[in-house]
Amino acid sequence: MKKHVCNHTIHDHQCHFGWNRDNPPVLRIAPGETVEFNPVDSSGGQLSAGSTLADLAALDFGKVNPVAGPVFIEGAQPGDAIKVTLLDFTPSGWGWTANIPGFGLLADQFKDPALHIWKYDATSLAPAMFGPGGRVPLKPFCGTIGLAPAEAGLHSVVPPRRMGGNMDIRDMAAGTELYLPVEVAGGLFSVGDTHACQGDGEVCGTAIESPCSVAAKFELVKSANLAFPRFTTPGPVSRHLDAKGYEVTTGIGPDLMEGARAAVSGMIDLLSRRYNMAAVDAYMLCSVCGDLRISEIVDMPNWVVSFYFPRVVFE
Repeated sequence: MKKHVCNHTIHDHQCHFGWNRDNPPVLRIAPGETVEFNPVDSSGGQLSAGSTLADLAALDFGKVNPVAGPVFIEGAQPGDAIKVTLLDFTPSGWGWTANIPGFGLLADQFKDPALHIWKYDATSLAPAMFGPGGRVPLKPFCGTIGLAPAEAGLHSVVPPRRMGGNMDIRDMAAGTELYLPVEVAGGLFSVGDTHACQGDGEVCGTAIESPCSVAAKFELVKSANLAFPRFTTPGPVSRHLDAKGYEVTTGIGPDLMEGARAAVSGMIDLLSRRYNMAAVDAYMLCSVCGDLRISEIVDMPNWVVSFYFPRVVFE
């Protein structure tokens, strides 16, 4: 059930592909107003609750990661910040996670496509089932949220940017207050890529990609002069996973990316052996509920990257 009644609504057909300062706004609002967004899932509607591996193979990458908007916030000028308060999420009850060839932290190791369709209770958000005995706690959030860049032309929505975008920060959840640096008049805000949950790192390249409506309030902070986005969470960010502790693997060496790869590979090996899982299934499971952390970055020449997997998933 929706917690907030918004001043405005943006529907799923009011989406665009890529950031562009010349995209005409679908809505103009005053600071203090609220908007409900209904973005299409990150497949652009190409996958559904009944999809199979054949549908994944036919995916048109020109239609992925659409964002709903843009919204013009009156009075916003370059140098200001737009404060976005994420009021609530209304999830759909289904989602998908995929290993897409050529994409993800371990793309060189997992070259074949894989797809898992999730079904969950959209009201209770009870842990979603994965394979024999796995239960993944859910926390809806938006993976892509940002403003238009000042540079002219069409820019891919895939990489994150100074003004936000596809940051895939799992704490962009209900109650979070996000501050985005404005680069163009009105800001031109858009949001999409909603998830039912994700681990820090989104290591296989996808989370539980799940259609959700998003309610948000917009405020203007004049002359904030932010270099990058910042945000405030309303409380603890991982307590829903802490009850049973964690299994942790590490990667140690002079390259953080290689350390991250080693830490994730170690967890895939551990899960595969312990729970008799296919390696690609362990990889996707790590992506939706495990967390990559930089544990140490001062003792040169080697740094430590850790991967935390919540034991509550299987216990």
